[in-house]
Amino acid sequence: MWFAALVFAWLALWLPMQARAEVPEFTEFEIVRNDEGVSLSFALRFDLPRGVEDALSKGVPLYFVAEIEVFRDRWYWRDKRITKASRVWRVAYQPLTRKYRVSFGGLNQNFDSLNDALVNVRRVSGWKIAEKDQIDDGRHYVEFTYRLDTTLLPRPMQIGIGGQPEWTLLVEKTQRFH
Repeated sequence: MWFAALVFAWLALWLPMQARAEVPEFTEFEIVRNDEGVSLSFALRFDLPRGVEDALSKGVPLYFVAEIEVFRDRWYWRDKRITKASRVWRVAYQPLTRKYRVSFGGLNQNFDSLNDALVNVRRVSGWKIAEKDQIDDGRHYVEFTYRLDTTLLPRPMQIGIGGQPEWTLLVEKTQRFH
């Protein structure tokens, strides 16, 4: 009896770890302040969970969103938000051509493999997040969020994935700069 309880406890701990989505991690996160303003470069490392990759291969487009807010410290009140910016990437599989398409703004680019397509979604270089005249000599910091946005999926998919941890791909970071 105790052996069955031990096996059950082990399975209870092991199965949720298998269902959890991989947590993205930063391989680069750099904020540069120069004469033109403030820019951000970042790179992430993550793989899509099996269920998300299956949905993509069946024609469901995925949306990745990067949002950043720049704040200025204030001692007398809440910190002042200087600016807010966001970027949205759409990744879709084209079954007829067997290509992956990454859309950003009005630009589209095709790739032969999912890994090649995700390279463009995982990395941004020189993203201008604030103008020079918006930043003064005070202390500033950024709050950054990167996620797989399930609210942009087709409605039937949103209902079907509710509560599934493999669809939760989220990373957040706060960093000061001078």
